[in-house]
Amino acid sequence: MIRSVVRGIGSALPRRIMKNAEFEGVIDTSDAWIEQRTGIRQRYIAADDETTASLGEAAARAALTNAGLTVDDIDLIVLATSTPNNTFPATAVDIQNRLGMQHGFAFDMQAVCSGFVYAVTTADAYIRGGMAKRVLVIGAETFSRLLDWKDRTTCVLFGDGAGALVLEAAEGEGAIKDRGVLAAALRSDGQHKDKLYVNGGVSTTGTIGHLKMEGREVFKHAVGMITDVIEAVFDQAKIGAEDLDWFVPHQANKRIIDASAKKLGIAAEKVVITVDQHGNTSAASVPLALAVAVADGRIKRGDLVLLEAMGGGFTWGAVLLRW
Repeated sequence: MIRSVVRGIGSALPRRIMKNAEFEGVIDTSDAWIEQRTGIRQRYIAADDETTASLGEAAARAALTNAGLTVDDIDLIVLATSTPNNTFPATAVDIQNRLGMQHGFAFDMQAVCSGFVYAVTTADAYIRGGMAKRVLVIGAETFSRLLDWKDRTTCVLFGDGAGALVLEAAEGEGAIKDRGVLAAALRSDGQHKDKLYVNGGVSTTGTIGHLKMEGREVFKHAVGMITDVIEAVFDQAKIGAEDLDWFVPHQANKRIIDASAKKLGIAAEKVVITVDQHGNTSAASVPLALAVAVADGRIKRGDLVLLEAMGGGFTWGAVLLRW
């Protein structure tokens, strides 16, 4: 059978690092308060000349270099983002042009923080369906553009960045030992829309709007929803938590990550955590964490890796792959 195997990985971050201490004296918070409740110590904030497209382009180029490929080898670009450069065209098309790619096709995917997991699953479907041999899957965000910098419940949580994978079609035996995407589960439930959303839009207010979140409600639902899709993936692959080498969750809040891993029986030493470095970068969160763990040597070829994310909508999902 055809498997979607990771051929390369890359990431990109804005130039500016914003430490927690910079919020002190501006809003009613402190470095200690932020770190205690979220695990975040810093985040990266995009300058005016740094956009979702420019960060996505940089991450894509890094992934291509890591894969030993050029843009001529790519058939499809799937960009997960909630912060596009323009209402239209898709920012994926902008990145396609920036890369000098004049063949194939490109589109955006909007599932907020779950976007990258949705995008990997979508790319896998195109590869297994024979419509693409190699796909650039990018998660890129400039969430700082959506923040109300006077709202201490949200502005301290988010940051900007991008990460990318090159997925390539390869022959597999249909067994758990195969490299590539092995199982996936996606969910959404629109009744929770008002718990995490942006209060603006083209068809409603004609404005960008600001991010709004009911933090306690999101936390209350997060662990159960995350457990749901991960257990579904475990059932598909006929494995358990003990079989995993690495768990790479969405980097929203360390308390949610810790609670989810504990409930699922995933050992703490198998959990990749970068929320302290990046904050919540929405669709860029999972690929940025992956890139860190690959770069520092934790994730190696042959490792069994579980990806997971939950975002506004609510949307949530998980992907199991062998590196």
